[in-house]
Amino acid sequence: MLLKMAYVQQQLGHYPAALLYLSMAQARQPRVRTWRQMTALATQHRLVGYPATWQQELRVQAQRYYYPGLQVLLGAAVVVAVWLLWRRSARGAWLGYAVYVAVAGIYLHFLRPKPVGLVARPGAALMAGPGAGAAWLSTAALGDRLPVLGHQDIWYRVEWQRRVAFVRGADLLVVE
Repeated sequence: MLLKMAYVQQQLGHYPAALLYLSMAQARQPRVRTWRQMTALATQHRLVGYPATWQQELRVQAQRYYYPGLQVLLGAAVVVAVWLLWRRSARGAWLGYAVYVAVAGIYLHFLRPKPVGLVARPGAALMAGPGAGAAWLSTAALGDRLPVLGHQDIWYRVEWQRRVAFVRGADLLVVE
């Protein structure tokens, strides 16, 4: 349904809405085809944050299998824990289990999908700090995609040109 809505918005010429629907579809079910459609639309309108590289397509594939992989890891952790308790295994088996749980934790922490924000208002100011008195860095275009690093009061901390910038919450739509 999200892809259909994106198609309709794109046909009507509302590219920011089309990018929002595509981003929501991508967050729900990551697909390389959806990502390519987003990059084509972003390239057409000269937007930033939509890399068209093989590394990004590999990230999309990893995101696609993140939740099924996590389910397998956690399911196996439960089965192995029950088996170890039932067998009353030695300390070495529990040490191996601890290593396995640590690997599952690393998978959970480092490979989880990161939230991104789409600039929702034309001329959104990117500031050096979380306040109106902070130094102005640049202006973001409508539809630019910025990785969200955190939230502070009414400001979002985002990554912009490999630097930290702040944008008002009203100027950003966050897709998680």
